Amino acid sequence: MRQPWTKLQTKLGRVLPGPALLRDHRPYVTWLAVALFLTVAAVAYAVEAGDPGKKTPAQTVPSAPDPVGTGESEDRAGSAAPVPGVSTVPAQQPVKAPRTVPAVRNFDAGDGPAWRPSPGTKVVAPGAGSLADESRRLAGELKVHRSDGPARTGDVELKLRPAQGGGPEAYRIENKDGRVTITAPDDAGVFYGTRTLLQALRGGALPPGTIDDAPDRAQRGLNLDIARKHFTADWIEARLHEMAELKLNQLGLHFSDDQAFRVESDEHPEIVSKEHLTKDEVRHLVKTAASLHITVVPEIDSPGHLGAVLDAHPDLQLKSASGAPVRGAIDIANPRSAKLVDELLKEFEPLFPGKYWHLGGDEYLALAASNPELTYPRLAAKAKSEYGPDAKIADLAAGWLNDRAAPLKKAGKTLKAWNDGFTEGGKVATPKDREVEYWTGKEINAREPLPYLEEGRKVVNLNDEYLYYVLGEPNDFTYPTGKRIYEEWTPAVLRGSKPVPGRYAGPDQILGARFAVWGDLANAQTTKQVADGIQMPLAAMSQKVWDPRKPSASWADFKELAERVRP
Repeated sequence: MRQPWTKLQTKLGRVLPGPALLRDHRPYVTWLAVALFLTVAAVAYAVEAGDPGKKTPAQTVPSAPDPVGTGESEDRAGSAAPVPGVSTVPAQQPVKAPRTVPAVRNFDAGDGPAWRPSPGTKVVAPGAGSLADESRRLAGELKVHRSDGPARTGDVELKLRPAQGGGPEAYRIENKDGRVTITAPDDAGVFYGTRTLLQALRGGALPPGTIDDAPDRAQRGLNLDIARKHFTADWIEARLHEMAELKLNQLGLHFSDDQAFRVESDEHPEIVSKEHLTKDEVRHLVKTAASLHITVVPEIDSPGHLGAVLDAHPDLQLKSASGAPVRGAIDIANPRSAKLVDELLKEFEPLFPGKYWHLGGDEYLALAASNPELTYPRLAAKAKSEYGPDAKIADLAAGWLNDRAAPLKKAGKTLKAWNDGFTEGGKVATPKDREVEYWTGKEINAREPLPYLEEGRKVVNLNDEYLYYVLGEPNDFTYPTGKRIYEEWTPAVLRGSKPVPGRYAGPDQILGARFAVWGDLANAQTTKQVADGIQMPLAAMSQKVWDPRKPSASWADFKELAERVRP
């Protein structure tokens, strides 16, 4: 077998003068070959380790599949000279939208460097402006300094542009010439732009180009039953931060039910359960939520689901003609019932300064009787005296909710009620501006979604087939999965698995959705198990309310992405 030096000599002999000369100077040729080999190796090592013109893997935007839920990204090649603290995209690699949850809806790829923060990066926004909090938050998250400006190469600049359009939650991100600019008509849009930036960085870098993004639905959130199961303020606050990363903007708090009343009351301390949130804790949660552009929607459910209140006021509990008490149902024929509930609403209204208030209205058991007027003659007599000889108990129940709503509406609240709290064809009408929180068509006297939509009512989707996480899985409920939501559900699927006709499916009538946690069998799961169990369903729902179109990525890819971009 030939030795390596012999191979080198043979190759050199092709270019050096004559075989005889090589034979006569073999030692010199050998040393020349060795020297040449070492020189080539040293140059290759230097280029690999430190040549500023060579991109290392850390400087390259990672290749990624098409963004979830879009088909609109434009693939273009980008190349530029390296910028300190900024990575560049190789010319041969197409530029793709960053992969985020929910996915960005529009991305126009650009040329130039991808962006990552460097030690010299600053978050730039006017010091005394409304974006000061957003800039401080982002600077802390990026572990860089903030500045009043001007913005330089390598910086992130936050700006309000009221005329930009798209609504208050729309935003634009431009990565051009090594500088990132996030603009929006309102603070909320800027905040969502910063969430997209952070998720892009967790996946590698922000590619060059322009993102234009906005939610399809205005209401997107989580509904928590803190009455049946106690959740600490810290646990709820953790969910707020999780929601913010998913660009969700509503937290429903159902804090009064048959099992417990879970918020401190000064007016009626006798109704408050041992485990509860203090008013200071609620104020902190409301303030935290507002800073994350989340509105807290309180619910004191009535005239049903008042068992904890009635435990302290048994004289106000509804009784049938035979004298049997009705669990959770307050006697709406008794004026003192209205006084008690109105005192609670008046006390708690200032504690929740957000836009919305939930009246409840569901599962009033007097309406579930086969013959309500025969079973509850006192309610039937009260209905006739209030609304005329043809009035029914359903009219009395509708009037009850209208009366509770009046002072809240005067205080500027947008009112909501469960769909079975809306009656049909009676003497008392439910105002058209009350939002229908549609959860089921299975309850007695409950209508399917279409009649509400045909009446022109605005509906929020809480479909109990996909969006109800009921602890212990009673009454044929099963824990919903992110996969089913991601693959089957859209905001138009209000009941069961069938969407409503397309003419009613738009965001002007179906305003959005909330994923709901109910504590029917409170000890079936720990609070940690609840947090873990709702993580992927909540992420899947966030994708579908932001963009209801069929996602392009598989469920497996989406799930992996959701895990990767979490803080």
